[in-house]
Amino acid sequence: MATQWMHGSMVAKMRQSPDGGNNSEEQTLLRFDVVERIAHWLNVLLFAVLILTALPLYFGQVEALVGRRVLVGEIHLWCGILLPAPLLISLMGPWGKDFRADLRRFNRWTPGEIAWIRSLGQSQLELGKFNPGQKLNAIFIGASMLVMFLTGLVLHWFGLFPLDWRIGATFVHDLFAAALSVVVLGHIYFALSHPASMKSMLDGRVTRTWASVHAKRWLAEQADE
Repeated sequence: MATQWMHGSMVAKMRQSPDGGNNSEEQTLLRFDVVERIAHWLNVLLFAVLILTALPLYFGQVEALVGRRVLVGEIHLWCGILLPAPLLISLMGPWGKDFRADLRRFNRWTPGEIAWIRSLGQSQLELGKFNPGQKLNAIFIGASMLVMFLTGLVLHWFGLFPLDWRIGATFVHDLFAAALSVVVLGHIYFALSHPASMKSMLDGRVTRTWASVHAKRWLAEQADE
């Protein structure tokens, strides 16, 4: 009886979690390779430093607590310049094959995905590797990185540009900084709310059960390959 009870407990612990999390016995699929994961976490680190160093630059009360405005500004500048580097390096060469394939996914939209966005995720849709919300998030963050990079250069080397450029760059940089902060916080919230998705950015893998629920079209693609 004791042996049966212990066996039953072990089976119960190995069962899949309600959100489709990894099962220790279930076959898994590679969702993100090591190149994609490294690029993602390097960008997370750079984004975190940029946000933290921006606070003393924007808010006088924070600057009074932190001090060293020139040093903080230099750290902010060079982290901003380095921000595109992990993505660009990850996309080059044979090691970026999977990353380039995912970028192509972001650029492909079906009528059903557009309807999904319009319905705020309420319409029925057989999802691919990324849902339309994740695609929009990636496109916005990628475009924002480019805008922030270019306007940041204008703000730092302001002597090279006319006054109206500097005024416009200041407005656009501040606007996108606020929007990016909101989007990044939302991204963190959704990642923490979906542990199986979060885990796939740590070890790269998801279960077939998770894929059958959250990425059925991608699962079919994997079977075809």
